[in-house]
Amino acid sequence: MLFRAGILERIADGEIDLAFRCWARPAIREGTRLRTAVGAIVIGKVTPVGAGGPGLEDARRAGFADIAALMNDLRTGEGRTIYRIVLAGIEPDERIVRQNGKLTEVEMAGLAARLAHWDRIAPADNYHWKILRLISERPGVAAAELSAVLGVEKLKFKRDVRKLKELGLTISLDTGYRLSLRGNSLLEGSK
Repeated sequence: MLFRAGILERIADGEIDLAFRCWARPAIREGTRLRTAVGAIVIGKVTPVGAGGPGLEDARRAGFADIAALMNDLRTGEGRTIYRIVLAGIEPDERIVRQNGKLTEVEMAGLAARLAHWDRIAPADNYHWKILRLISERPGVAAAELSAVLGVEKLKFKRDVRKLKELGLTISLDTGYRLSLRGNSLLEGSK
């Protein structure tokens, strides 16, 4: 479940506390935490909307001027149901916290071991280290270009960068990536 940047800002400001989506079946559950640029959005109740559709107050709570604007934004279709999703709050994204700190020797050793484990089944020797070095050398470069340098499919490359992001080593930009302080610290410590 994705939100446009403008909507995320309004969620962070508390202006928007509902969302609506059309799905064949719910794609998220209550209690899910969606990581976003403004933090982790906590999902509250997810309920199907009745035959009457969403009301005006709910449309406004979702950031729309009226019901027509909300309905125009939804991807309705046969076999799809409109779901009302309560946005229960925003929590700090733990990845951001991890990205901000330098590494201790113990953390560095643990991360190096994790990358070595992943590299055992990777398409090339030191594959994840190569990703880190490439991002370090070419921040803000599109994934398609970076994946071509490594000779892997773009989708695989993006999945692998997400794994590094989960460790707090990379940061996604509007286009491309850059290393976090932790990523730089790990790369510097590996020399």
